[in-house]
Amino acid sequence: MDNQKLVYTPAPHLKSDLTVSQAMRDVIIALIPACLVAIYFFKFYAVFMIAVCMVTAAVTELIFRMAMGKKPSLGDYSALLTGLLVALCLSATTAWWMGAIATFIAVGIAKELMGGLGWNRFNPALFGRVALIILAPWIVALGADFLPWSINFGPIDVVTRATPLAMLQQGMEMPGLANLFFAFPGGAMSEVSPFALLIGAAYLFYRGHINWRIPVSILATVFVLALIAGKNPFYHLFTGGLFLGAFFMATDWVTSPITNKGKWIFGIAIGVLIIIFRVGLAPTEGVAFSILIMNAFVPMIDRATKRPSFSEPKPKRAVAVPGQEQATAKG
Repeated sequence: MDNQKLVYTPAPHLKSDLTVSQAMRDVIIALIPACLVAIYFFKFYAVFMIAVCMVTAAVTELIFRMAMGKKPSLGDYSALLTGLLVALCLSATTAWWMGAIATFIAVGIAKELMGGLGWNRFNPALFGRVALIILAPWIVALGADFLPWSINFGPIDVVTRATPLAMLQQGMEMPGLANLFFAFPGGAMSEVSPFALLIGAAYLFYRGHINWRIPVSILATVFVLALIAGKNPFYHLFTGGLFLGAFFMATDWVTSPITNKGKWIFGIAIGVLIIIFRVGLAPTEGVAFSILIMNAFVPMIDRATKRPSFSEPKPKRAVAVPGQEQATAKG
């Protein structure tokens, strides 16, 4: 015993061989099928948008961390993943500088200024996407005079009419469900193929990176409520980037609840909000808004569903004193 050294460390005493960089790299790998489908339909437009957002993410993280006196952390791949997610949330023909602005906001403000990796309250990619929607009128007004709207890589064979979700909301004739599920070139790049996203999600499940409760509760809630509202639930599942949001955004380790009960509450609430937005308010980014709203309630959900600690004192029971009831009755 005299030769043994005891090491004292604070709880929790958890050990895992998985690193942050490995986890982030796995998510990037899981998004490759969706990227390939987008590149197949949108050609160099998709490649250019993905490159712009990922390069902007890397440069933004370097600038902000240097300004705050922190070491660069590009090796954890979190900034690159954020840039890739922002790109997939956009149309391939979106102006390149708008994608750069959304990525700058996502990495610089939603990630670095909110504490860095592991401390951000909101999903950075969705924060950047929603910020771009809100600021778009002012951005266009300020940037239209000196920035090109887009880069022309030639014609591409894509759907030029309304996105599938807009078609659904306007009661237009919808394409077949099989087309929507496997490959339909309309809307954001992540909306092209829910099937490709499902392949990536299966890889994340296999690697143990995401919990099934959040995506299942979101999809099940949307399906049931759409059915109750008299809508075709499969169209609501396969449009509007729901698969990207359910499997890759809502399951973000930092901005989702810790407990299993909390994950159910979180997912169901997101599903309810999505249907409210789509049926009642009809914005095209109901998934993004719904997840960001519930991100704000994650600390509250964690507190309400936390498991009791062994060190917490148990509530004392009232001890009945013999004859007290009779004395109280006489009094």
